[in-house]
Amino acid sequence: MPSHNASIKVTAFILGGFETTQRPFVVGVFMLITFIVAVLANMVNIVVIIYDKKLHKPMFLLICNLAVVDILCTTSISPTMIGTLLAGVNTISYVQCIVQMFTHHVGGVMEMFALAVMAFDRLIAVSCPFQYNNYLTNVRTILLVYMLWIAACGFVAVMPATVLPLPHCHTKLVYSFCDYAAVLRTTCADLGYYFNIITVISFFLLFFTFSLIALSYFFIAYFVKLSSSEEKRKMGSTCLSHLIVVVCFYFPLFIRIVLTRMGVSLTHEQRHGLSVWSYIGPPTVNPFIYSLRTKEIRGALCCILVGSV
Repeated sequence: MPSHNASIKVTAFILGGFETTQRPFVVGVFMLITFIVAVLANMVNIVVIIYDKKLHKPMFLLICNLAVVDILCTTSISPTMIGTLLAGVNTISYVQCIVQMFTHHVGGVMEMFALAVMAFDRLIAVSCPFQYNNYLTNVRTILLVYMLWIAACGFVAVMPATVLPLPHCHTKLVYSFCDYAAVLRTTCADLGYYFNIITVISFFLLFFTFSLIALSYFFIAYFVKLSSSEEKRKMGSTCLSHLIVVVCFYFPLFIRIVLTRMGVSLTHEQRHGLSVWSYIGPPTVNPFIYSLRTKEIRGALCCILVGSV
């Protein structure tokens, strides 16, 4: 609901978020290295899974999907922040900003969907090991992933749909990338109304996916309790990688929510830092967790490296 403030025509936004950063060049170099490592590591996982036909199974297809999601998450915002820190480029065109806002939020929603489906996959593998291949085939897994991508795009489409018609009163973004909240704050609109819409969607997605993950592990723990020691070891090894990835993604989100609900006021820098970590931390950590802890991927990678020597 627009206010009566004088609106301006916006062709570009000014990026904020790093004004108080000490040693921006050092931070920029660190982010550049992190970005390169994240993209290369995830691409290696994708190539290994596609190359080795023995890995053409639902679990590895889901790991491959997670790698694609992680590449989208980090490439959507990292180049912009690196450009600001290393080259001093602190502007982004209006169209680029809207595209970036859409893609990086799609990445965030898909990260939640991907982790939830992977937890459900582990639940089926633990509870119905002999029927696993009947319940979850490659075709069903691929169809499910496609449906999740469509659903994620549908949820996130609300953001540009609500922002595009609104007049803008200024061009300075509070963050170093085009986040929905940051773009919305540049408009002349009643922020409460639009934030309420997106808060309902965000909380639904966040707690629905996390509840599905928690419920899956509740039943996994039940089935593990009834299993033999050898089966417990195998199940624990299989699920631990996923649990580490879940903690890396959800921990900063819940920290921000819990602290806010407890009345702890986070500074702008702290909020910005948690937002940045949510989108560049997991994509960097995830591929190493899966490539180092999953013996099938580790073995396939070794075969590729030995064969290329």
